[in-house]
Amino acid sequence: MENILVEMMSNFIDLTDDEKQGILDAFPIKTFIKESFLLKEGQISKDAFVVIKGCIRKYYLQEGEEITSEFYTEFQSAANIDSMVNQKPSKYYLICSEDTTVAIMNSEKENDLYKKFPRFEEVCRVEMEKMLGASQEELLVFKNASPKERYLNLLKERPNLINRVPQYQLASYLGIKPETLSRIRKRII
Repeated sequence: MENILVEMMSNFIDLTDDEKQGILDAFPIKTFIKESFLLKEGQISKDAFVVIKGCIRKYYLQEGEEITSEFYTEFQSAANIDSMVNQKPSKYYLICSEDTTVAIMNSEKENDLYKKFPRFEEVCRVEMEKMLGASQEELLVFKNASPKERYLNLLKERPNLINRVPQYQLASYLGIKPETLSRIRKRII
C-alpha cells in the first residue's frame, strides 16, 4: 500500500530510486477511523490528503444544518487550499465517512521535495490544473441540472457513493431533501 503514491507518480514520469524514496519520506500514510475529523471549521489547514482507501466528506454548517459539498474517494485529493495558502480559518469540515487511509501532504515537505526534485513541481502543477478544470466543469453541470439529472449523473459518474454514504448526506450533496431523493429513486426504479 505504501507504494501507491510512487505508482501514481510513475504514471506521469519515470522515477529514480531516490525520487521514489523522496515521495515515501515526504508523504506519510495514515489510517483514520470512521468519523475522524481531518479538518474542522475555524482551524487553519496544514495538510492535504490523497485518499488511498476510504471516503472523506466535506461539509459546512448553515443554520445548524450540515450541508455536504463533496465526497473524496480513492485517488482523489481533499484539501482546503485557501486555508493552507492564505493561512485563513477553514469554513468547512473534512471528516472520514468510513475508515480511511490517506497520504498526508504537508506544504513544507512538499516544497522541500520540489527543491530536491524540481521536475515534480511541474508534474504536480499540471495535475492540479487538470483537477481544477474538472472541478469547474462539474460545478457548471451541477448548477444547470435538475435534481433528477444530478442524481442520474451521480449514478453514472460516481455509482460507488450510493452504497457508501447515508442517503441524507447524498441528498444534501445533490442539493435536495432526503424525501425528494427517495421519490427520484423510486421513479427511476
